[in-house]
Amino acid sequence: MTGTYQSTSDSDMSEYTNAVEVCNIDDLQENEMKKFNFDENTQVLVIKQEGQITAIGNKCTHYGAPLHTGALGLGRVRCPWHGACFNTRTGDIEDFPGLDSLPCFMVRVENDGKVKLRAKRSDLEKNKRLKNMVKRDKNNKHSIVVIGGGPAAAVCVETLRQEGFSGRIVMLCREPCLPYDRIKLSKVLDLPIAKLEYRDSDFYAEYGIETMLGVEATKVDTTAKRVHCSNGTEYKYDQLFIATGLNARRPNLPGVDLKNVFTVRTHEDAKAISAALTPETNLVCVGGSFIAMEMAAALVSKVKTVTLIFSGDYPFALFGEAVGQLFFNLYREKGIIMKNHSQLTELYGNSEGAVNEVELTNGSKLSCDVVVLGTGSTFTTNFLEQSGIHVNRDGSINTDMHLMTNIVDVYAGGDIANAPILAAANQRGCVGHIQLAKYHGRVAALNMTGTIEDLRAVPFFFSMVFGKGIRYAGYGMFSDVLIKGDLEAFKFVVYYLDDHGNVISVLSIGHDPVVAQFAELISQGKRLHRSHIENGDNHLEWTRMLQEKKARVPCDC
Repeated sequence: MTGTYQSTSDSDMSEYTNAVEVCNIDDLQENEMKKFNFDENTQVLVIKQEGQITAIGNKCTHYGAPLHTGALGLGRVRCPWHGACFNTRTGDIEDFPGLDSLPCFMVRVENDGKVKLRAKRSDLEKNKRLKNMVKRDKNNKHSIVVIGGGPAAAVCVETLRQEGFSGRIVMLCREPCLPYDRIKLSKVLDLPIAKLEYRDSDFYAEYGIETMLGVEATKVDTTAKRVHCSNGTEYKYDQLFIATGLNARRPNLPGVDLKNVFTVRTHEDAKAISAALTPETNLVCVGGSFIAMEMAAALVSKVKTVTLIFSGDYPFALFGEAVGQLFFNLYREKGIIMKNHSQLTELYGNSEGAVNEVELTNGSKLSCDVVVLGTGSTFTTNFLEQSGIHVNRDGSINTDMHLMTNIVDVYAGGDIANAPILAAANQRGCVGHIQLAKYHGRVAALNMTGTIEDLRAVPFFFSMVFGKGIRYAGYGMFSDVLIKGDLEAFKFVVYYLDDHGNVISVLSIGHDPVVAQFAELISQGKRLHRSHIENGDNHLEWTRMLQEKKARVPCDC
């Protein structure tokens, strides 16, 4: 038996280590994965499926989660923390938010059952690897323009080169920096941009990817196949990928443009907020969802007071009342002043034009020095007017199963894409999260290079507040909730169900890898039903369906 690798010919064997015995074939049951030590610095994940043994790195290339604690599906393993997926035969990344692939070990099973592995030395140094990428061939006149400098764009340009596209690639980045990990901005404000960027400028230069920083598209002419830019440049394209993301929304209120009233979208936003804060700052965060909640949690220990203003009964309305109330109480315990059933009506400033007070709908006023607005967002698609690309009234763009728009050779992905979602029976939806944005970038690139790849999108959200790791996968409006575990101990699973008893999403805290298992189940086209979790003592019996070729679904008709 032999594991697979991108380069395993005899001429390359000098790049590999000597064979190392790690286990016996009988140490694993069918459909089982275990970690073993390859050397003193490297753990390997050994998988047994369909009688075959494969071996890949055990450390997720995103944040280093141990993959042996994740979800084993059919031919891939999913990270327990943030949902990244890796092929068990090649180690290639197939879903995100990571970028790099895993080392893949050559496997040999001896006649006596000993499992021996060989590793590529260069992979062992980093415990991750970059998939093989071609470089620019100037004789190839085919041109792809990518509008956007976020996660979808970053994955798209890499995947194009990984799929053998050697033509011209131009990536238009509105911000004056390379694509970076934006989700950290609401958690750690003062990280330098170099520590946030996915790749450095040398990487893009090596592979001939033109990165136009501080440049945004102002017009798209789909007849002439040209993109007009803010710096006066025009780019001719054969294929176009649009992934321009969101703009933070400022509510239309008196005083909203005062100094020290911030939104959180860019690295410059985070720097400005950090510079405005002192230990004597009275901070107001507005909104009951991720941005405001994460900011409040991150800053409560760095300022004098934090007040969180939101309109509902509890924050995190997406998660239901029980979870929202749990976090409401947690935030109060941590010293955050919680103002529910509240909205801003006006912001007041001092003689220097800086905010010093806000007024709420009930007429009460709060003194403050800094206001952070987590009040929603708008789609960055205004530049597409008169392009021929259909833009919905809300600014989103409809796509097909391949992320193509209504215009041939024009694709859209990331936050702006109203794209089919497998978790919602391929109904279209817009999902603003890094995992799906990166996945869109990969799928668009595959289709642009000739591989017909259907979307199989299962949104996977994650956050961390006060040390509580939130995992959430799925999509849709729920009508009922089933909670398993201990809410007060922050160790539980929440199942969200529709009117037909189907589980449309799952949330967990302190209960990995159940959300990763649910995401993997849905990605296989299977369905979880109320009857799978209501009956019996163990609500996780359904996880056995992950290795079934077909899942039996109860009929509720």
